[in-house]
Amino acid sequence: MNLLNYITWNVDPEIFSIGPVSVRWYGLLFALAFIFGQRILTKIYVAEGRTEGDVDVITLYMIIGTVIGARLGHTLFYSPEYYLSNPIEILKIWEGGLASHGATIGILLALWLFSRKQKFDYLWVLDRIVIVVALGGALIRLGNLMNSEIIGHQTTVPWAFLFERLGENPTVPRHPTQLYESLSVFLLFVLLYWLWKKYKSALPKGLLFGIFVTALFTFRFFVEFLKEDQVEKEATMALNIGQQLSIPLILIGLFILFKVWRNPKPALPGGRLEEKSKV
Repeated sequence: MNLLNYITWNVDPEIFSIGPVSVRWYGLLFALAFIFGQRILTKIYVAEGRTEGDVDVITLYMIIGTVIGARLGHTLFYSPEYYLSNPIEILKIWEGGLASHGATIGILLALWLFSRKQKFDYLWVLDRIVIVVALGGALIRLGNLMNSEIIGHQTTVPWAFLFERLGENPTVPRHPTQLYESLSVFLLFVLLYWLWKKYKSALPKGLLFGIFVTALFTFRFFVEFLKEDQVEKEATMALNIGQQLSIPLILIGLFILFKVWRNPKPALPGGRLEEKSKV
């Protein structure tokens, strides 16, 4: 094979270390997802009459929901037999193992609790949070690339990556599925932010959330056909675990978009709840 037909990838996942403490690309990009997300969300909230304090509170809910959801999603969706037999291993998050579908569920539950406690309109919160979640997802997939993980099948496309750190034969370049997902989610971020910037509170309630969920998990469903299996049991499945988990989320997104189409209803300014009529 001509050496110009693929890109050699040999990035060290570790940026630097001081004694037993190391800083890795994945951790840095994960942290940047929340840092950038908080700044963008602050701009959105202030523009719509909310305070920076609201963003600080929701960020805390987001961090907890993301980390717990992503870790439990990985342990329960991909290797439940092992982790249920060794429950203490669930806590060893530093050893890796986070699932985006689990993070999605964790975020949805965390934001429901936030909206209930802080008296926000739940769909208003979701419509704005998906903007920064999209940017965060793009950064986290770059972290996967830095770790040389979540790799694609072998291919001969000229932009294929040869992941040298996996110790494979040099004739097996692969689809850089991490980049495919990172780029697609970044473009989704641009679209969602543009829609918010142009229409703000005039947007029908649920529109941004419906677009995000439908587009993200539809793309995830199809890109899974280019990926290597994450766990051995997927080899015998017609659809892998990621695809099976994406289907209900796609359906939820389509349902939300259908409701928006049938009854486009803007949220109250600032995400306030509608007052119940008094009898």
